Parts: sequence; structure tokens; C-alpha cells
Amino acid sequence: MQLAAWSAGGVQGWGLAQGRERHAESWRDEATPAVRAGELPREAQHTLQLIRQGGPFPYAKDGIVFGNYEHILPQRRRGYYREYTVPTPASRNRGAQRLVCGGPPRTPDLCYYTHDHYASFQAIAH
Repeated sequence: MQLAAWSAGGVQGWGLAQGRERHAESWRDEATPAVRAGELPREAQHTLQLIRQGGPFPYAKDGIVFGNYEHILPQRRRGYYREYTVPTPASRNRGAQRLVCGGPPRTPDLCYYTHDHYASFQAIAH
């Protein structure tokens, strides 16, 4: 399992209040490396950009509440996490890739990338 918190402060256009940044950093799992936004698949980078812009999103389910039923991500109140589709090239459906972000929809505290439909997560580092 790869898991660490993502602080949006370093991603262009995502500026966060210092207190929220410290809060997000408190969830960081230092033993697990995170993936930088620029290292994500191009489709995931585009989805991050759409999140910053507030959409429009290509899939009706983008932005819905992510329940964290797998209990891999840190536990939060219901509604904290939202999920977004990362289009999978050559897939006939939404595919298995997603971004899950916690906090305010346009300025999340943290985001995670999953390539295997929630079986594992990588934090998106700035």
C-alpha cells in the first residue's frame, strides 16, 4: 500500500492557508513515497487541472462523495473525500483510475491517485 498526504500548497493555483497545510502534513506517512503531480499519467494531470477549475467534468459521477469503505485513507467525516475519474486510454468505460481529494472541492487539502480502483493509493505530492 502506498499512502501519504498531499499538501496542495506547492501545486500552481492551489494555494492553501498555512493551517490547512499543516493539518494535511500531519497525515503524511513519511515511510511511503508520494508521486509528484508532474509524474502522474497525462490524464490524471488533466483531471487535477479540472478540479482546480471546478470543472466541467466529463463523467456524471465526478465529484461525488467517496465513502472510503476500504479504510485505506485516513478516516474523515462523510463528505470529506470526493472522487474523480481519470480517463483510461483504450477503456470502454470509466476504467480503474481515479483521483480522490479531501477538503473543499476546488482547493482540496490533499489528493490521492489510484490506478487499481481503490485497492491502493499514492499521495500526490507538491
